[in-house]
Amino acid sequence: MPRFSIIVPSHGVAGRLSQALDSVLAQSFGDIELIPVCDAPDAPAADVAAWYAERDSRVAPVHSPPSAGLAGARNAGMRAATGAFLLFLDGDDTLAPGALTALDARLAETGDVDVLYVEHERVPWWDGEPTNPAELLLPKTPAGPFALDQVPQLTGVQLPAWSAVYRKAFLAAHQLAFPDGHFTDVGFGGLVALRAEKAAVLRQVVVRHLARRQGNRLSLPGAHHLELLDQTDLVLTRAAELGLHDERLVPLFDHLFAAVLKTAAHPRRLRTGRRAFFRRASTLYRRHRPAGFHTPGGSLGVQHRLLARGSYAAFRALRGANQSAARALEVLPRPRGLRTRLRYRRALRRPLDPNLAVYCAYWGRGYACSPAAIHAKARELAPHIRAVFLVEPDQAHTVPKDIEYAVIGTAKYWDVLARAKYLVNNANFADAVVKRPGSVHLSTQHGTPLKKMGVDQATYPVVAAATGSFTKLLARVDRWDYNLTSNAHSTQMWERAFPAAHETLEYGYPRNDVYYTATADDVARIRRELGIPEGKTAVLYAPTHRDYHTGFETGLDLEAFCAEAGEDVVVLLRAHYFYDKGAANSTGRIIDVTAHRSSEDVCLAADALITDYSSIMFDYANLDRPVVVYADDWDVYRETRGVYFDLMEHPPGPVARTPGELARIFRDGSWAGPESAAARAEFRERFCGFDDGRAAERVVRRVLLGEPPESIPPVLPLAERVPAPAATLVRSR
Repeated sequence: MPRFSIIVPSHGVAGRLSQALDSVLAQSFGDIELIPVCDAPDAPAADVAAWYAERDSRVAPVHSPPSAGLAGARNAGMRAATGAFLLFLDGDDTLAPGALTALDARLAETGDVDVLYVEHERVPWWDGEPTNPAELLLPKTPAGPFALDQVPQLTGVQLPAWSAVYRKAFLAAHQLAFPDGHFTDVGFGGLVALRAEKAAVLRQVVVRHLARRQGNRLSLPGAHHLELLDQTDLVLTRAAELGLHDERLVPLFDHLFAAVLKTAAHPRRLRTGRRAFFRRASTLYRRHRPAGFHTPGGSLGVQHRLLARGSYAAFRALRGANQSAARALEVLPRPRGLRTRLRYRRALRRPLDPNLAVYCAYWGRGYACSPAAIHAKARELAPHIRAVFLVEPDQAHTVPKDIEYAVIGTAKYWDVLARAKYLVNNANFADAVVKRPGSVHLSTQHGTPLKKMGVDQATYPVVAAATGSFTKLLARVDRWDYNLTSNAHSTQMWERAFPAAHETLEYGYPRNDVYYTATADDVARIRRELGIPEGKTAVLYAPTHRDYHTGFETGLDLEAFCAEAGEDVVVLLRAHYFYDKGAANSTGRIIDVTAHRSSEDVCLAADALITDYSSIMFDYANLDRPVVVYADDWDVYRETRGVYFDLMEHPPGPVARTPGELARIFRDGSWAGPESAAARAEFRERFCGFDDGRAAERVVRRVLLGEPPESIPPVLPLAERVPAPAATLVRSR
């Protein structure tokens, strides 16, 4: 029997789960079992947990469906636990260094108490000093073990479940489990304190709780706040059944109704149903109020008296007066220019158009990427929805003739942004765009992250300086309702890079659908359009942008490469879109495709890809064609830009560090050999998880047509997908 079982629910925190698990496994005290609780075997967090379980026998994942909530996940972990003591850890929290050693030492001093209360740190998600709420919530207690009758202020309902360690035999003897619903910590903490015969306190931080940027789920608005009353009733009813005397009942009642009144008075937590909440709270107040309870003074005492009398009208008036005194004026984001600003404000007062969708790609560079793919599918599945593409003035001529567009900055641009119900972008809309209630914002992203993104860039000075205000970035992210991912890695990294309350859709990238729907005739047509000589091996060279360079540098003498690689090789040069000047500079066997409107077409035309660290490798891998990594400055790039994983350890194919090595790889055929195919297969398994040719359909059905998740077509297994054929390459299978 291990000394400690650490139970870690992981719903919605796959991106940070590894930090939590690492903090446990790195403890010097090793007599443990670690139980990650995942939604399902195929959930993003399950992959993380499985990786740890393969490497450490102490890790034993279990599953609990999301519908069971946090309570169900913790209870599933409790049922599986075999340790003498249980410790609960949220999936994005960490154990402080030395925590388990300190717990073991304290339990050796106190004996096997039923519950050991501990301190915890609340760590701000961005910056600021950590705080220790438990230091204030834990009253003065005896040095050794004590009965809770000796410390009546220690009611358990103010502390989170991870601010204590519980003896498993004690929980089992009293059949204690987390009650269903929200605010389960309130119910569990209260029930534990009511039953515990012996307790002790460790005055040391054990858990470091990461405060999420999007806030605690319990502080968000919604009908779930009614469940606080369920937990209050549960704990006070059990206290009455146990005949709890007033000395302990009074502080318990006080702590519970302090939380109830805080919710009743909060301006945002209950946007509807406030009267029903108040009336039920009033009923519970009168039913459970101890005879020895004395109403506090001041404004809080007024609230108690109004709740006791059920005077909702007076309570609402008091709440309104307090809000008016504290309310600051909200400033509406606004576009530049008085006339435009006034027009936009007027448009914002008009109703949303339920059949209007606005699309934008790469900050207005034209009809491209996933927004274009979604739009095309919407014309088929949702023809009633009017679509408008946003483009910069110099890109208007590139929009297909049958596509309606609005030039960025014009009156039409602001009008459609104000009225559209659906807003789809692969980057972000302007800061001045207002997220209206009822509108639906979809971020499609435009790649799989190798390099650090979003707030993860903050510790890389060169990148952070170019990014600008992270506050403004996060304000843009807060407008998202949905965010697309193409693989489990992206799901986890986007969660870290863009912390907000949007829903992740693991549907694949719509722009990649064509890699499974294009035919051999399509490939031949595109190659003719690009001017690729028949029978030649077309190698796409697509380097990424480097933040430490001021302009585009190929990093390769491409003519020399062609001469050394073989007579049948031609190079398709595609610079990063930052360097698209709208004109091609083709010479000899080098075909410049930087200005070509569709990166997907270019990939379909290519028999192989050479890239450095560009995210194009993740998309191209769907074609199951050779990829060669040219990494002449990997160490500099990694240190300057920051990366999420070591590409050199997990490349999609051969890696070259010098021009000579690169030419040799093509000259000797290893670019398309069995080792290359094996590396590519592993890479595809990891990064082509959700792209199967039907991503756009899934998005249209879920986002534009509002179909329920269970009706959305499932992702086809990787082994059953057939990518578009290459022109000259016979694919290894």
